[in-house]
Amino acid sequence: MIAVLDYGIGNLRSAEKALVHVGADARLVDSPEAATDAAGIVLPGVGAFGACARALRDSGLDEVVRLCVDEGRPFLGICVGLQLLFEGSEEDPEVPGLGILQGSVRAIAASERRPQMQWNLVRQPEGRCSRLLGDAGSQWYYFVHSYTPSPEGAEAVGSVVGTCDYGGEMAVAFERGNMFGTQFHPEKSASAGLRLLARFARICDETTPEA
Repeated sequence: MIAVLDYGIGNLRSAEKALVHVGADARLVDSPEAATDAAGIVLPGVGAFGACARALRDSGLDEVVRLCVDEGRPFLGICVGLQLLFEGSEEDPEVPGLGILQGSVRAIAASERRPQMQWNLVRQPEGRCSRLLGDAGSQWYYFVHSYTPSPEGAEAVGSVVGTCDYGGEMAVAFERGNMFGTQFHPEKSASAGLRLLARFARICDETTPEA
């Protein structure tokens, strides 16, 4: 079972439905206990960083994310769900993120329209392979965001597996072990997004020990 964390904010059901569409046993869960035996965790996020961070902590599901990453279970953060992995965001400077990845979330360049609400081409850095993005090299995905991660330190920078160009190069896909994150919305990205979610579901199946 893949647990889609329901912390009471954003359109969570679209991610669940997309996973079910590709054959995964995905369910919304709203308590840490319900996610205990999940083969993988998905953290969607839509809206303001601070509101999402507070709601996640109030629900107690922030510890589910930490435990999942610590145990090496597959984890996928989507949009603000990815941003929450960082230390904080310019959008709500007083609200800390989870600090799992070093760096902060910064506003898109003022020269560009905000939010970026469009399809954009995501490229994999030369020489980097990604189990999540597959071997296409580049692929179009759908974005809706005004802020974007700015990784710092060798580990966070080294986890970047996808970038796009919007007022400069932005890091928009991350992979470290079984921890994955996308700034774009795979559940809104037609066939390319469904293929990505199918790969994540396969990773969950391959990682789960046989009963």
